[in-house]
Amino acid sequence: MARRPLPRILTNSASIARSREFARTAADSATDVFHPLIAISRGLRRLAVVGRGRWSATPKERRSPLLFLVAAGVLAVALVPYGPLLALIVVTGAAAWTGRDRAPARTGPGEAESERLQALYEALVPYFSAEGDPHPLYTHDGDWERAFTEYRFDDSGRLVRLRLKYPAYFTDGEAPSRARVEQVLHTRSGRGREYHFAWDEEAGQLVLTVLGALPTDIAAQPFVTAPGETVLGFTGPGSVPRTLPVADEAGTRDVPPVVWRTGGRSTEPHLLALGQPGSGTTTLLRSIALQALHHGDVLIIDGSGTGEFAVLAGRRGVLGVESGLSGVLATLEWASHETERRLIAANRARQAGRAAPDDTRRPLWILADRPTTLTQLAAAEGRDDPQRLLQVPLRYGRAAGVTVVVADQFQSAELLSDPVRAHTRARVVLGCAAPEEVRAVLGAPPRTTAPAQMPAGRGYARLGTGEVLRLQVPATPDPFDEATGEAHRQAVLALLPEHPVPADGAAPGRPVTFAKGAPAQERDGAAGDATVPAGPVGATTAVPSLKAAGPTGSVAVNGSEAARAEG
Repeated sequence: MARRPLPRILTNSASIARSREFARTAADSATDVFHPLIAISRGLRRLAVVGRGRWSATPKERRSPLLFLVAAGVLAVALVPYGPLLALIVVTGAAAWTGRDRAPARTGPGEAESERLQALYEALVPYFSAEGDPHPLYTHDGDWERAFTEYRFDDSGRLVRLRLKYPAYFTDGEAPSRARVEQVLHTRSGRGREYHFAWDEEAGQLVLTVLGALPTDIAAQPFVTAPGETVLGFTGPGSVPRTLPVADEAGTRDVPPVVWRTGGRSTEPHLLALGQPGSGTTTLLRSIALQALHHGDVLIIDGSGTGEFAVLAGRRGVLGVESGLSGVLATLEWASHETERRLIAANRARQAGRAAPDDTRRPLWILADRPTTLTQLAAAEGRDDPQRLLQVPLRYGRAAGVTVVVADQFQSAELLSDPVRAHTRARVVLGCAAPEEVRAVLGAPPRTTAPAQMPAGRGYARLGTGEVLRLQVPATPDPFDEATGEAHRQAVLALLPEHPVPADGAAPGRPVTFAKGAPAQERDGAAGDATVPAGPVGATTAVPSLKAAGPTGSVAVNGSEAARAEG
């Protein structure tokens, strides 16, 4: 039986293609024309699904009141003029909004982002690959998706977060190996930003995160802290488990602080701060002094002799501001004897079953700025090293309520004495410093990269064996400096204690004698009277030098003897 030929329309491929193109064009045109109706119908269907779900979730005992409310609403709409028309417009608008086309979320990186990730992957191949690995995770022209499990870019296309896996044989426990990988990631991800590196040795993963800049607009102010707590500065979110309210030009906000705890139960009773010239170590000491004056007495050693602490001279609670060698030696000798006196008095009180005297529990702060300068001067003159007199307060200060803070520069760090190095377990590094220098001072490398520009008071802090934290010291400039802004000047002046007024009308600088066993209030008032300078603040004695006859003897304060010795 002969086969009948197919119709010509079925054998002509050109006609079939034209027909398909015509049908596709007609379908697209119909879709464009009826798109509003399609969106409204889709929205009505979604609203119906949502309404049915709400009705199913409503308890049975509440369905009757709900039906009554719906019926009352429909009746009210029907009775209102133009109510049905308005209701139809509202329902149509809600359906059109609900049924609109939602742009699908991007599930992968773009072309430029993929190229950036591939370049970063290729840069890590020499560090995460080894010869003889049968299944290498990092190979040239390999697949970066196997190694990079999480990534995120900002609006400008720059990497802000990356989680990568590395092979088990990588020496992640060695600091040089980590440093090399961190340097590569820092360079390839873009300079000018701060990066945080979190190594998970157990899972074999590394998380890179871009950090925000620390706030530099926080000025000195009364911080909400407990007695014995000192705010060294502020760090990034998530680094510490608490926040403090601070005031700035925009209002009040909560920021995470770096809080240093001192006192008898502190494991880091003394602090050492190092930095480059102009890095803000003196600002840190000034900030600590203003906070310490709320609950204790302050003794300041200004080794540089530039008058950075002249604003504190003669204030209540400031026992001395010394910059001359003779005054510093006499002051530190008194501080050493005062530490011994406190220990003996507290020990006798405990043996007698009594509480420690009040004058032994009031904190005493010794703030030494650049003591190595005085060490060199003492060696040139053949006199005693001032740092040697700090040995007793450093060693026994925690039990006696004496806290020592030493600030100096990197160039003079080798001149610091062994007691200063051994007993200052709280450490701060400010200014530009190499990772090796930071590690040498803090005992551990920072987990973050340094910013492109280091503002004054910017650095790192580590309290004991804790984590290395980023630090930004609150702006506490010298109010006598002409370059200080008016807002910061007023902020510092508002925190200064008042000048004490002598009760007997004695002139400032009059010799005062503290009798043995005198009440703490009497000694504090007399010391405040004696610390008022007799004239302009000079390079020698803005505050009297102090002498001690012994740990339990009387203490004589003479405001002019040190000046005569310097002259």
